Parts: sequence; C-alpha cells; structure tokens
Amino acid sequence: MTTPANTVSEAGRRDPAAAEIGRRDPIVSFEFFPPKSEAAEATLMETVTRLAPLAPDFVSVTYGAGGSTRDRTFGIVTRIQDGSGLPTASHLTCVGASREEIDGVARALWAAGIRRIVALRGDPPGGAPYEVRPDGYAYAADLVAGLRRIAPFDISVAAYPETHPAAPSAEFDLDNLKRKADAGADRALTQFFFDTEAFLRFRDRAAAAGIGLPIVPGILPITNFARTREFAGACGAAVPDWLEMLFEGLDETPDTRQLVAASVAVEQCRLLQTHGVEEFHFYTLNRAELTLAICRFLGIRPRRAEACAA
Repeated sequence: MTTPANTVSEAGRRDPAAAEIGRRDPIVSFEFFPPKSEAAEATLMETVTRLAPLAPDFVSVTYGAGGSTRDRTFGIVTRIQDGSGLPTASHLTCVGASREEIDGVARALWAAGIRRIVALRGDPPGGAPYEVRPDGYAYAADLVAGLRRIAPFDISVAAYPETHPAAPSAEFDLDNLKRKADAGADRALTQFFFDTEAFLRFRDRAAAAGIGLPIVPGILPITNFARTREFAGACGAAVPDWLEMLFEGLDETPDTRQLVAASVAVEQCRLLQTHGVEEFHFYTLNRAELTLAICRFLGIRPRRAEACAA
C-alpha cells in the first residue's frame, strides 16, 4: 500500500529521521564467517539469535582463502538456516577446486534446502597469485553461469566501488561485473567502503554501462580500527584521514569506540538513503552489538515475533 504524501509512515513515527528521508525501513542482510572453535561457534549462534528478530532479507557465511573453510561453511550455513529459519546463503568460490567439485557442493547445498549462494572468484591462500585451473571455473561469471545450470539459486556476486586490487583498471573491473550480471546474478554486494561518494560514482558508472542488477552497499561497523585498516589495505578500500582522527586514542576506551563506530555507520547509511539506497549488507564480524545499534537508529525494530503473533 502506498503511503499518502501528507501522512507520516509507520517508520517515520518510530524514527523522525526516517520521516525526513521520506522512505520505508531499509532492507538489510548480515554476513558471518565460519568459527574456528566451539567457543567461537557459540558466540556466532548467539549473534544469529540476537539479529534474527530484525528479519533480514538473508544472511551469508563466508569461505576462507582457497576454499579452506568449505566444510565448516556448509555446516554453519545449514545450522543457521535450520535453527533460525533465516534464508541463509553460502559463499562459493572458484579457487582451488574443479568444476565437478564445485558443482557437487552446489547440489549438496540445494539438497540441504539452501537456495542462496554468494558466487565469488576467491583468493588463493597465503596471498599467492590467482591461477585458473584448467578443469575449474575461471572466474565468478563462469561460476554464476554454472550455478544457473544446476538449480534456480538466488545468486549474489561481489562489486568493488574502489576497484578490485587485482584489476588492471576500473573499466576492466566494471566489465567484469557486467559479465557476472549477464551470466545471471541477482544482485551485487559491494566491498565495504568509507568514501560514500566513491560508491555513488560507481553506481552511476554501473548504470551507464547497462548493469541493471541491484548494487547493495556493504557496511563494516568498526569494532577495531587497526584491524579495519588492515582489511581496507587488503581490499583496496580508502580510509579517510577524518576517520583515523575520530578513532585516534580510543584503543583503551571500548565503550566510546563503540559509540563512535555506530555513529559513523549510521551517518554513512543515512547519507546513502538520501541518494535512494534501500538495502544494506552488514559485515558483522560475528558480533551483534554494533549491527543491532545501527539498525535501531535506521528505524528497524524486531519483527519476527510480531509476524508470528499475527
């Protein structure tokens, strides 16, 4: 139902800032990584339990470099979906496996009730150069096409507002995204970024290149600034000077750091909303607190219990 122009939406009543933007609550998705210990797995499942009431569009679970966590990813994906009822996506990569092996994993995911995949080229372990296996899928576009032949998965792919570090040029990187879109991808999830203008320029360039699939910004709440800077260096994301100044001296004051981190992410999301962005993909690092706080500021309230009651 369309909200009349002279009325305030339900989201606007809950959150005056949302009314100013003049739009409905955003659609969100959450990313997790496979835990390496029983204690870490318990933390992850607690995080899933806390975030599930926000009714995300889906959640996803990553692979390690070279597909090193394939078995753990499969186990966690099925556990999350079976235990929480959330639509859960498994990352699937080309690197280090044959087409037959990858197709086998995809068929096993489908048989287990997993209907979503995040299809990626992947990175070799240890920072080694990427090499195409003669019997494998060469790149993510080839993987997307292969998955389309197996089952009607919902397929997400990666996008890089500031260009993939291994791409020879921004134009090459954009062409690669178009190949993934043309192969049948449903959406692109971007690498995290802190330069909002870079995302908006990228979105405009993608549209001009005829890329019609939704481009969902990836948002990384900063739990540890030094670690975030390492992540950014590895993926080619710029860290503005103003951001470093904001977190300077907060290493020993975690409560203040959390407040600053939430404020930065909320401001970024608000700015993106003013430019028509309606979906956000959060890199949670398997922690719930910051993502919960950010979603709260964006007007998102627990809905799963309400839906069940209805």
